[in-house]
Amino acid sequence: MTERAKSVASKQRPPKRSEAARSEGGPTTTERKPLPTGAGARMNARVVLALALVALALWTAAGFLPAVIWAAILATSLWPLYTKFAARVTSGRSSLAPLVFTLVVALILFTPMSLAVYQIAQQGDLLVGWMKQAGESGIEVPDWLARLPIAAESIEQWWRSNLSDPKAATAWLKSVNADNASELFRTFGGQLLHRLFLLFFSLIALFVLLRNGRSISDRVLETCDRLFGEAGEGLAEQMVDAIRGTVNGTVLVAAGEGLLIGVAYFVAGVPHAIVFTILTTAFAMLPFGAWLAFTAAAVVLVSGGGSGFAAAGVFFWGAIVMLAGDHFVWPTLVGDSARLPFLFAFVGIFGGLAAFGLLGLFLGPVIMSALLVVWREWVFRPVAPEKNG
Repeated sequence: MTERAKSVASKQRPPKRSEAARSEGGPTTTERKPLPTGAGARMNARVVLALALVALALWTAAGFLPAVIWAAILATSLWPLYTKFAARVTSGRSSLAPLVFTLVVALILFTPMSLAVYQIAQQGDLLVGWMKQAGESGIEVPDWLARLPIAAESIEQWWRSNLSDPKAATAWLKSVNADNASELFRTFGGQLLHRLFLLFFSLIALFVLLRNGRSISDRVLETCDRLFGEAGEGLAEQMVDAIRGTVNGTVLVAAGEGLLIGVAYFVAGVPHAIVFTILTTAFAMLPFGAWLAFTAAAVVLVSGGGSGFAAAGVFFWGAIVMLAGDHFVWPTLVGDSARLPFLFAFVGIFGGLAAFGLLGLFLGPVIMSALLVVWREWVFRPVAPEKNG
């Protein structure tokens, strides 16, 4: 019964393509022919696919790219220091050394931020009480306004017109919409949480880069060698030197500016001079950050009963130090360490700041350095004459 069913099924089943071709005298097997494209066309297709995937990856990770770039800048600039630290902590490859080093970096980054937030929070209650008093009974012109060396009369006149009279003060405070103020604080809080999350992600990326730094650098150099040859490795090394030179120059200049301005704090008798010195040094790494710090120190000095001329001296001394450091010393240090001419270093720093924001302080010199390497080594590199015979 079973054999009969098999025979019937075999009779009803149509012959395979190979069997039909064999019966018609054609080839016994059918092979799939490749598409009529050459090796060049297939290579172009691979390049297009790779570029499309890179573009999609960058678009997907666009929100995290600044954090990753910051981590890469920190890892590149701190790598020599990290290798010495890791050699003392562990003998072989381990996660302990990069973890401890990342925690130290986080502590250094969070300390000035915590001090600034603490100082702002301490002044928050005073500000609320000041606004309440202004709306109820008005605020008399403080004595320290008369000690201001510049625009003291104009400020006193504005104070009497807007804050000394309770009705005028109430009208002026009503112009500051409470809903807008609360919305501003909510927006500021959301932005602060977002920045803190990106900072936390940067620290995670820094840990990963430190832990796998050697393998990542080997892959990058190998990729540069395959794409551009020996000149690609030179370009990568020059970009690394530019990053380290920019970071080192920024830290050294900020430390020097903070210490010099801190001396003025102690001489003038600024309250909490040590705290202001730390904040000035930290904020000197940010665009116009030190200006805000020593201006606040001058205001605190004169409002606390200090001399107006001493406060003016703190401000003008800070301005002189910052102008000299940011416009002459800093570009010179960065240019020498990154092997950039002064004009290229100056344009790279401030042009990068205008184009990319805070990241541009480091990306600008790197771009200029890479441009000079391509110009010197790839375009005008002397070619050795060929030997005959």
